[in-house]
Amino acid sequence: MMSSERFTGWRKSSYSGGGNGECLEVADGHLVVPVRDSKLAHGPALVFPAAGWSSFVSAVKTGTFRAPVG
Repeated sequence: MMSSERFTGWRKSSYSGGGNGECLEVADGHLVVPVRDSKLAHGPALVFPAAGWSSFVSAVKTGTFRAPVG
């Protein structure tokens, strides 16, 4: 994890839940994809390689993502 303050360009993810506080923010314009909890704007960010994040989002969109069980 990294400090989210290292990144600029934060926006709410279009795939976040509506209105009930379960929102993710992503920061655009970086070589990696930082992701943070919208309730913790100055908290930590998880940082993913762009290709890995793109694969994850595609799998969620198509319904092929399967979370590990157990």
